[in-house]
Amino acid sequence: MKEETENLRISLPDSVDFQVNGGKKLSGTIKTNFSKNGSVGLLCSSLINSGVTILHGIARIEEVYRVIEILESIGVSIKWLNQNTLTVTPPKKFNLENINVESAIKTRSIVMLIGPLIHKLSSFSIPHAYGCNLGKRTIAAHIYALEKLGVKIKTTTKSYEVTRKKLKPINGMGIVMYESGDTACENVLSAAVLIPGTIKISFASANYMVQEVCFFLEALGVKIDGIGTTNLTVHGVSEINKDIEYWNSEDPIESMMFISAAIITDSRLTITRAPIDFLALEMEKLKRMNLKYKISKIYFSFNGRTRLADIEIFPSKLKALNDKLHSNPYPGINIDNLPFFVPIAIRAKGQTMIHDWVYENRAIYLTELNRLGAEVTLADPHRLYINGGTVLKGAQIVCPPALRPSMVILISMLGASGTSILRNVYMINRGYEEIAERLNSIGADIKIIKGS
Repeated sequence: MKEETENLRISLPDSVDFQVNGGKKLSGTIKTNFSKNGSVGLLCSSLINSGVTILHGIARIEEVYRVIEILESIGVSIKWLNQNTLTVTPPKKFNLENINVESAIKTRSIVMLIGPLIHKLSSFSIPHAYGCNLGKRTIAAHIYALEKLGVKIKTTTKSYEVTRKKLKPINGMGIVMYESGDTACENVLSAAVLIPGTIKISFASANYMVQEVCFFLEALGVKIDGIGTTNLTVHGVSEINKDIEYWNSEDPIESMMFISAAIITDSRLTITRAPIDFLALEMEKLKRMNLKYKISKIYFSFNGRTRLADIEIFPSKLKALNDKLHSNPYPGINIDNLPFFVPIAIRAKGQTMIHDWVYENRAIYLTELNRLGAEVTLADPHRLYINGGTVLKGAQIVCPPALRPSMVILISMLGASGTSILRNVYMINRGYEEIAERLNSIGADIKIIKGS
């Protein structure tokens, strides 16, 4: 599960606000940026390589900066070669005594260091992670899976204490994941690849960021069967020491955000380089809501594995679906794409029910859209009813402590007449690179206000 979590007690940088002059049509073409979650997964999994890793397509966002600060604090050398390319050079010896605690507690991605680091250190501790405030979340799936490999994780009030003796492959059923979590699966993959032998992982996540890590591990020389399915078989090796270059692929969640932005503003817009396999069901649902769109021929990302397409959205008169919208592990509607159906439902005639069953708090944040004139009713912590067809108007809203709801509010402001203010947009900057400038390039009118 990749919707990261930010604890309210964390001190944030100086406030940055967005002033949105809404009601303007979007037009032209916008390119999908490289994946946030793929960037973080590749940075963490690169630690299993004793050689130099050059990663292309790394997102320049706050979440990535926090991960880099953590890695540098434990001895990893990271150098940016250009806008989206960096090198990762591991130290001869990792030193977690100097770990950057301030950066570590700002991102839940810190837990993904356990899998790689168990091969470098027999014992270490990492701080508890926060990131987005989305209700009760544990790392049970990480703990249960890694325990089967010989890792012990003790949770204290402030940290996870990690110890291991001899790591071993597993016979029989192998590892059955406690839940189909993205970060948990990536963690187990990083742990399994340096254990010689065969390790089966059942109920694995098949999501885009997990596939990205699998592609990267294969480029490092590890054979993995079943990529893109819920049953993976890792053929572990004793050592990985290889100088390598690898391309991260594009972000399907960003593609979906632009699709939603085009719909809420009733615009014609082309989104290029969209990872189409991770948007297939979303597009089918939109088709049944009467959205008019065109999908180009398939081509491949720079990694040579991820299938891309250009999606052209046309102004359409939408109707609500008769059945609910809910997320599921891939190939279902992506957990992070589900919130972007809320602005779409606002445009659709009729009532839409959205069931966000994964997170206790996220649906609550989306009721902030009522400040703009939407009719969003919270049935319980997981279910929303949206009465479509309401006219949105400008308002002032403070960003909630969660990435996707914050972005949903921003694009809904694009469809609201008049001027809106979105306060403290650090949460958006965690996951989106230069988003105000990019939206402005296709016709939005967003001004960045610093230090207010």
